[in-house]
Amino acid sequence: MAGGKLTPRQKMINLMYLVFIAMLALNMSKEVLSAFGILNNKIESSNSITDNRNESSYAQLAQKAQDQPLQYGDKKAKVDKIRALCKEYNDYIEGIKTEITKKFPKDKEGNYPCEQMDKSDEIDNMFYTGDKESAKGKEFVERVRGFAAKLKAIGGSSIAEVEMKKIEKRFETNDVYSAKAEAKLPWLDYNYHHFPLIASVTKLTQLQADIKTTESDIMEGMFKSDLVAAASLTAYQPIVVPEKTAFFQGEAVKGKIILGKFDPNLVAKSVIVNGASVPAKAGQADFSFGAGAVGEHEITGSFNFDENGKVISLPIKGNYVVVPKPNSANISADKMNVVYRGLPNPMTISFAGITDNHVTASGPGLSKSGTKPGAYNLNPGAGTEVTVSVTGELPDKSKVSDKKVFRIKNIPAPLGAIAGTPGVIKGAKQRLQVSQITAVLPDFLYDLNFKVTQFTFKVQGQAAIVVNGDRVNGQCAAALAKVTRGDQVTISDIKSVIVGGGAGVQIKTAAPVIYEIQ
Repeated sequence: MAGGKLTPRQKMINLMYLVFIAMLALNMSKEVLSAFGILNNKIESSNSITDNRNESSYAQLAQKAQDQPLQYGDKKAKVDKIRALCKEYNDYIEGIKTEITKKFPKDKEGNYPCEQMDKSDEIDNMFYTGDKESAKGKEFVERVRGFAAKLKAIGGSSIAEVEMKKIEKRFETNDVYSAKAEAKLPWLDYNYHHFPLIASVTKLTQLQADIKTTESDIMEGMFKSDLVAAASLTAYQPIVVPEKTAFFQGEAVKGKIILGKFDPNLVAKSVIVNGASVPAKAGQADFSFGAGAVGEHEITGSFNFDENGKVISLPIKGNYVVVPKPNSANISADKMNVVYRGLPNPMTISFAGITDNHVTASGPGLSKSGTKPGAYNLNPGAGTEVTVSVTGELPDKSKVSDKKVFRIKNIPAPLGAIAGTPGVIKGAKQRLQVSQITAVLPDFLYDLNFKVTQFTFKVQGQAAIVVNGDRVNGQCAAALAKVTRGDQVTISDIKSVIVGGGAGVQIKTAAPVIYEIQ
């Protein structure tokens, strides 16, 4: 303590200080020394409990980092570095305690010989050279002072600002005011210089407790920040969930508006949609499958996550409505809504968004054809108009209806023809004798087959001949024997019937056909 050049007065003061410390040491009661030992044991026991709590917290974080690496991987990496730093500082302090207590081993029950640890030589000799801090003393102060700064460099924004201020305060090494000295003393002097060894050991154990508590607070703070972020309203967004994804005009639109949270760092282990696995992405999953038949369909499945070694499944439930694909335009000529009497006029009847089994149609002469969904035949009877009414049943069992009026027309009169050719025909008389008299209806909507049953055969200058059937007879042949080149033969009053579809319908007399002899 008396190193360097000192004045006699200063030497006297130092000597008196040493005497004072010695007196304090002599007066330090056994009870006080034992109390330090008891306190040290309690702190060590508490440190052991904190170690176990820290291990449990770290195991939870490690599991979450394994289950959700995007959400917890970065935090685990930081915690790994923080734990390594805390262990380094704890081991460093434990090394100091081991060195200064070599002469005072613990007994079988783990207690120091507290009454023998009433001197300060071991700690003073380590941290001081005379009255000046030794290299080890300066290192000790620098390590304590730099601990909080190193934690901040590792943790960054993961450590809350309020928590960081508490840590910095915990490891502060500023000068401390001493009431006894009535002045500020260096932190090392105030806490360790000339104190009984058991008191210094207890303080070092408390410093280890501060390190372990800091490690615990940081991990707890990281979990707490996740809970705060998850609970914050800014993490949620309103999601509109309609009762179904398609509605008809005039129908009430029903559904729910719920608060949902989208976390881009949360990735599912697997996602199943309608029995098929779909790729999981950050906070979501995309799916694609065939729409299926017209009508309402369900979407089912699950989001599956790993949590604490178990698979947690979150059910998926939704629905959608399939409407017919618009593959043709709905174009109609208002004046051309016509059906023909006596014919099975084909129709396709449907309601957009309603399956065929929920559609009914009715009208005079209307019947299902059975060829495909929505296929009907309309065979109108008497009158000039026919109305077709259609009703559809919606998913909510309500009804919609519509109707359409069609004009009824008779089949137009066909054209007389020779061997299928109408109008004026030129040819040899021998060709006419072997040709079939027919009736045709060019450019009609339906392909009708006519069979001629009677016609009138007329040669210029000769009497008309009525023929039953569809070919010239002997009388016609005799009349043809008298014709010459340029003469015309008129075939008129052609009567016919329909063979096949439309049979039994009364057909008008066909237009005449003229045959010019060549």
